[in-house]
Amino acid sequence: MPLPAPSVQDHWIETPRGRLFARSWTVDGDDGAAPVVLLHDSLGSVALWRDFPAVLAQATGRRVIAYDRLGFGQSDAHSRPIETDFIRTEAQRGFAAIREALAIDDFVILGHSVGGGMATWIASDFGETCHALITESAQAFVEDRTLQGIRDAERGFAEPGQIERLARYHGDKARWVLDSWVQSWLSPVFADWRLNGSEIRPACPALAIHGEADEFGSPVHAERIAALTSGPATVHIIAGCGHVPHREREAEVTALFAAFLAAI
Repeated sequence: MPLPAPSVQDHWIETPRGRLFARSWTVDGDDGAAPVVLLHDSLGSVALWRDFPAVLAQATGRRVIAYDRLGFGQSDAHSRPIETDFIRTEAQRGFAAIREALAIDDFVILGHSVGGGMATWIASDFGETCHALITESAQAFVEDRTLQGIRDAERGFAEPGQIERLARYHGDKARWVLDSWVQSWLSPVFADWRLNGSEIRPACPALAIHGEADEFGSPVHAERIAALTSGPATVHIIAGCGHVPHREREAEVTALFAAFLAAI
């Protein structure tokens, strides 16, 4: 039986590069288990997680924290084009700032899409303080399916009214958000990017889930992430599911995450 609805608190965190927005969901009776920190996708934000953080908090009894990366959602605008090493550097920039400001010691990291790559770096960088790694629809390298999905989405956003839909979540940063996604992934400089086992080695328990019909990457990404870990790792492929399992199969995914976290 789920716990009562969690209380919600907003946070504003000052960093040298700009102010970040975060939101936390805390249930009554929280026993102090390591909170779950969420990392959004390439066009995402705190608001675009919708009700999933509250549902996850109720199902697990853990505090859930989500934040807008610099340039996204309610966080400050990014002052320049996104760097090609942005997946690597988020661990020691945005995430590290959130962790310090909110006094997070031990934690669970959960990343969706590009956030899954960032989460994998965080799990590796922060060692024993990361109790578990969860990736959802993550990319581990540049795949043809990923690039085709981005090209298709770019054409879709060229249709009248589509960029305005993105602006509902990012305001006047919407064009930067879209261009950063498209231009970074389609850049020839980015073509050889991958999560490299010689540099990254999470040691915590890991769960990598992926939709079988994900339009932005095949299930091999989940398998690659699991292979990077030195701790116990589980891959779960969801038949007939696309790129956003926590929205398309919310009950199934929530139960899966809750069972995984209950066992660690």
